[in-house]
Amino acid sequence: MQSSTELLHYMSGFGNEHVSEDPRCPGALPEGQNNPQVCPYGLYAEQLSGSAFTCPRPTNKRSWLYRILPSVCHKPFKPLEEGHLTHNWDEVEPDPNQERGLAPAPLLAPNGLGRNGIAVHIFVCNTSMINRCLYNSDGDFLIVPQQGKLLITTEFGKMLVEPNEICVIQQGMRFSVEVFGETRGYILEVYGAHFELPDLGPIGANGLANPRDFLVPVAWYEDRQVPGGYTVISKYQGKLFAAQQDFSPFNVVAWHGNYTPYKYHLEKFMVINSVAFDHADPSIFTVLTAKSTRPGVAVADFVIFPPRWGVANNTFRPPYYHRNCMSEFMGLIKGHYEAKEEGFQPGGASLHSMMTPHGPDADCFEKASKAKLEPERVAEGTMAFMFESSLSLAVTKWGLQTSNHLDKNYYKCWEPLKSHFNPNCK
Repeated sequence: MQSSTELLHYMSGFGNEHVSEDPRCPGALPEGQNNPQVCPYGLYAEQLSGSAFTCPRPTNKRSWLYRILPSVCHKPFKPLEEGHLTHNWDEVEPDPNQERGLAPAPLLAPNGLGRNGIAVHIFVCNTSMINRCLYNSDGDFLIVPQQGKLLITTEFGKMLVEPNEICVIQQGMRFSVEVFGETRGYILEVYGAHFELPDLGPIGANGLANPRDFLVPVAWYEDRQVPGGYTVISKYQGKLFAAQQDFSPFNVVAWHGNYTPYKYHLEKFMVINSVAFDHADPSIFTVLTAKSTRPGVAVADFVIFPPRWGVANNTFRPPYYHRNCMSEFMGLIKGHYEAKEEGFQPGGASLHSMMTPHGPDADCFEKASKAKLEPERVAEGTMAFMFESSLSLAVTKWGLQTSNHLDKNYYKCWEPLKSHFNPNCK
């Protein structure tokens, strides 16, 4: 396997029609057609469809892979013991309370396997996947590493993903992960939709996450036999199944298409903010969105709160108190979140369910209400993020029972808030 210290190459652009072939086999891509009678170098042609064949062109996703052996060459899948990633929605009672998990956060919030919904996973690992790969039949993975870097080998090539970067592995794409010590982070899984760049409206043609900053791996293959067996793991209807084959699945010599894995560095996000007074809504910090069938309503948004300037006059600058028709799952990659500098740790998480009130803690409110309003850097050295969804979320039974990591005193951060009401003073 290629060392993480070797230089990896990428192509830039979001949703582009990319073309790539491993330089060891020039001309591996067929010319002028997808499925010739005989492919160059004796390769097999295989299409990976990420959408229905008849989807409109703007949403039609597919790639053609030219590989040494097709992915159909494996033994039957068998269930993995304790191989459950998605839990029963009914296994816990609904709970509207604010939830906060300490690092590593135990909160997992699943919703729906009927090709409509999301799940939030927390991952912790210290061992690489040796002769093992995974693909997700249920949906797409948006991976947010918080500690430790991930060298991800996919059928399309390799990506090195470090904290403050994200990557997306779309439905059906096989991948394997190499780690370099204790590693942890967050995963947003979406069902029935793919991530898109948000519409910019009156912002115009440029801003937020620019398409050119998304990176797609270049073709890389290995022609490797595995006599002891290579394990292919499928996540299917929330459970894990394993099949054996005797060769590496990363045998794609060339590919073309618009259905690919990709990564993005969060520091490249172009922040939009208020320059006069009041707040713009946090939707201006949306990096990616997975749209629902209702206009303007997302199955899931990936939102970040990056370093930026705060200059609003006569304004309470931290996030406002809020009750939301959306569910908000927040995580912290590094630093101190501006609305709660204590208690919300890197690697931790919070869940504010639909219409459950939330906002700055008492200490933040008092400081911000009395602060001298001058231009200031906000969230310097910090990167917090939010998975926001129009769907209801529930913490799994496992998450609730991991009591040593669940902050049972979270609600107390608001108890010191006191009334400042004076009917004789405006």
